[in-house]
Amino acid sequence: MGKMKLSWLGGMRFYSRTPSGHDVFLDSSAEVGGTNTAARPMEHVLIALMGCTGMDVVSILEKMRVKDYQLELLCEYERAQEHPKVYTKVNLKYVFKGKDLPKDKLEKAVRLSQEKYCSVSAMLKKAVELSYEVIVEK
Repeated sequence: MGKMKLSWLGGMRFYSRTPSGHDVFLDSSAEVGGTNTAARPMEHVLIALMGCTGMDVVSILEKMRVKDYQLELLCEYERAQEHPKVYTKVNLKYVFKGKDLPKDKLEKAVRLSQEKYCSVSAMLKKAVELSYEVIVEK
């Protein structure tokens, strides 16, 4: 079983060193006792989602020999109004830019990530309405 540790730094600041050796800080806004020096925990959830599926897509497209493209992931979301203020809807937009990109391969890579490989997506789908779309720009 894996282990992690989170240390309180005072106020609403927390620090963790991940098992892969990276530093992560958390904080909140001044309105709730923080100092606004780091991202919020719920923001990290969406970053993890976009990072997980983004890495999948890049890896899959590399295996498909798709090259010379740019990729941005955009995330739109809704949260519950009452506590706990969970995400209720999340929509991911995979925005590809490049010349003569094979849309069928881009869509397949995204679909494979969402349906088979992305562990963050798989976990969130159990609690959140998660949708996605593929956008190709020139």
